[in-house]
Order: sequence, then C-alpha cells, then structure tokens
Amino acid sequence: MNLLFLMTDQHRVDTLGAYGNTQARTPHLDRLAGSGTRFDRWYTPTAICTPARASLLTGQAPFRHKVLANHERNVGYQEDLPPDVFTFPAALRERGYHTGMVGKWHAGTQRTPADYGLDGVHLPGWHNPVDHEDYLDYLKERDLPPYGITDRIRGTLPNGGPGNLLAARLRQPAEATFEHYLATRAIEMMRRYAADYSARRQPFYLGVHFFGPHLPYIVPDAYFDMVDPQTVVLPRSVAETFEGKPPVQRNYSAHWTFDTMPIETTRKLIAVYWGYVTLIDEQIGRILAEMDALGLHDDTAVFFTCDHGEFTGAHRLHDKGPAMYEDIYRTPGLVRIPGAPAGQVRDEFVSLLDCTATMLDLADAPAGQAVDSRSLVPLVRGENPPWQPDIVAEFHGHHFPYPQRMLRDERYKLVVNPDSTNELYDLRTDPDELLNVYHHPEMGEVRGRMMRRLYTLLVERGDRFFHWMTSMYDVGEVTHDPTMSGLDESTYQS
Repeated sequence: MNLLFLMTDQHRVDTLGAYGNTQARTPHLDRLAGSGTRFDRWYTPTAICTPARASLLTGQAPFRHKVLANHERNVGYQEDLPPDVFTFPAALRERGYHTGMVGKWHAGTQRTPADYGLDGVHLPGWHNPVDHEDYLDYLKERDLPPYGITDRIRGTLPNGGPGNLLAARLRQPAEATFEHYLATRAIEMMRRYAADYSARRQPFYLGVHFFGPHLPYIVPDAYFDMVDPQTVVLPRSVAETFEGKPPVQRNYSAHWTFDTMPIETTRKLIAVYWGYVTLIDEQIGRILAEMDALGLHDDTAVFFTCDHGEFTGAHRLHDKGPAMYEDIYRTPGLVRIPGAPAGQVRDEFVSLLDCTATMLDLADAPAGQAVDSRSLVPLVRGENPPWQPDIVAEFHGHHFPYPQRMLRDERYKLVVNPDSTNELYDLRTDPDELLNVYHHPEMGEVRGRMMRRLYTLLVERGDRFFHWMTSMYDVGEVTHDPTMSGLDESTYQS
C-alpha cells in the first residue's frame, strides 16, 4: 500500500471544520476526515518541532532517542539522531518502497533527509526558507514575484526591543507562496512514483511537510483578510492570571509580548492564522486531487497531522513552550486506509508516535524497533482492541532546560514540574485549564492516583525522570534500588 503523509507545523486542532470550527474553511481536510477516521484524542509526544519529528522517524519517545530541543535554541542537547538508529524510511526501503519527502525537515542539523534514504530537496530551518535556490528557481521559471512583506504585527519585549514577528501581509499571489511551491513539488514527485507503481507495482511513501501555520503567519491579501477579526471568539483562556501556576508561564507571556498588544490585535492574529490554515488546506486539496487523478485513491493510505499545536493567544501566550496545555499537546489526526470505514471518530488516546508503527504495519514491515509506537490500523478498521486509558508526554526545554512530564487520562491532567509547583486540571469542569487544583485538599485521592500511575509508566518505559519522583512523592511500593546504585539489596528481598 502506498503511504501519503501530510504534515503541518504548529497547528491547532480547533482550526478545522472537522473538529467543530464553524468558521473554518478547510473543505479538503474535512473531506479527508469524512472519508477516513478522525482521532479526537491525538497527542504529540512533545510540543516542540525537532524532538517530535525525530520521534516520528524512529517510533521512539524523545527521552529515548535523545534529540530533545530545536537547533535554533539548543540548550546543550544532542542535535542529531545517531547513524545506527532505527528509522521507518529505512525499513520501508527494505520492503522495496520509494521513499520521498517534500518540505520541512527540522529533524536534525548534520544529517539531512538523504541520509535517511528520503528523495527530495533538503529544506532546512524552522520557517519557510524563501531564499532557497530551488524556490527561487520555481519563481523564476513561472515569472512570479519574489518574497516581500508589509503590515508587520509584533509587540514589545520586556527589554523595550521589538518583539518576535507574529504575522505580516505577503506581497505575492497564492501561486508564488512557499506553500503552493511545496504542493507543486509534491505533485511532481507523486507523478514519478505513480509511474513506477503503474509499471511494476513499486509502492511509495511520500511525506509532505508544510512549514506553516507556524508563526509568523505570513500570507497573501486573500488569506490575511479572509476572516473578519470582529467575528473571532477569543479563547476563554485569555482570562489567564497565572495564579497558582509555575512562574515560567508568566515569563513566557512577557517574552511573547501578549500584554503589549491590544486585544483587537489578538483577534487579528487568530483571523490571519485561520487564513493561513485555509491556504495550506487548498494546497493539500491539490495534492489529494492529483492522487485521485493518477488512479492511486484505492491503493494509498493518507495521514494528516502536525508536530504539535500553537497557543495563538490562548493563556496569553504565543508559539509553544514550558506549559503542557491542550492547546499545544492535543493536535489533529486524520487517517484514511482504503477499505476501512468512512466518517469514523475514535476517542482512544493516540500519538504522533503511533504513525510510525502504523505505516510499518501497512507496509508489512517489522515494527519492533519502534518501541514507543503502536499501530492504529485496528482502530481505523473499526476494531476495538485493548488500549491504554491515558497518555504520557514530555518536555525538555526551549530557550533553556526545563524538564516536565504529563499524564492525561479521561478526566484529569497531571503535570510534574520539578523546579516549581506541579499542576492538576479537571478537564471536565475546567476544559480551558485555568484553575490548578493540584494543592486543593479534596483532590488528594486524584493527585495520588495520577502520580503513582505516571511513575509506573515512566519506570516501565525506562524514562529516568521517575528517579526524581521516587524520592519526592508517595508513589507506592518501590521494587527497585531507589538510589540506582545497584548496592541496595533490601528492595530485591521484599
């Protein structure tokens, strides 16, 4: 079976019509959801680009593959996967697949897509590389105007300097945008692969990774002005006070200059973000239409997801960072497998990590080395296998080291912050995660249960974060040497 993997960057789940946004203009992604399976509890293993993408490549959680931060703001962590690590493109090539990738790489610095057996032009960095030679050739060949922007939106940093660019108006037509360029290159690669599939049934994997809707939201007039800001309903979490929460969140809010901009600017930013999503949806529509035109519809599994979410003003924040809110950890996840039920909605806790085992399963390739990944094929095919009732996520820092672990179950979310106050949210009564109830006396039973469950899962995975928890919290009976010295025999005799 062919594999088409469509991926965006920093994409909120509530920007899609398929996930309930009545103002969204995402007809192509909504159609994909209607023809396949929409996962309502799809999470990223970590809300930061490079570690999440490395997890997709390997099927391993970040603590295991050890690529823990983005290169641009690396805080001393490893920046590339080791040469001998298992990756799914290598496994697919062993099964005779073409493997190609168009778009954002951002899974390391020294090793490029070609080092993993992926065909295509290497496009490095975290934002649209509008000075890349291949993109400039694309514009020249089509007599399209170069990149240029106006109407910049930014706030003021605590030191008085200009804040990070958040959005701008792009002085190019849609055909000249980097998004249109990526879709065009993807279609060209798909045509080449389709010819080999038709001639000798050689299957293919094609990953198409858009750089957006990651900030800054830089789009042409039609998308910059697509949504009237006055119609935008602000997220309820703009009422965030940061009371009872880790102080780092207030600091991040200042870094992202939220309070230095009028609330009307926040509405405009959200409106432009939605316009950016529509621009990408249209390019995805072009790719899916080409897939159908090439006669590949019934032989190709299609995935759509992203590396993580985006705040866009929620909790008075932008971008992502050391705050494990749903805005950046819960993401869209759509999967269509030919012959599987259409219009299905699943509420199991699944992860971007699970895409790795799923693709290997569809390719009949062994997935044993994707140790933190589980195939979604049974769920997409309408089966009901036993499934874990909760999910773990992790964070290691961005701008500075900041370790966190999260456990999310049916109702509650626990976040352990070793340097600060822990967090506990009741998502049934407080879906916007405004009230941290970790220290509330009536939450003692829930707090203890979730702490013990998180501890058990981390021990089982081999995530050494559990060592901090062993000494700091009541996590139940400890059946290993808590000093990790190998010298304490008492625990082995209990």
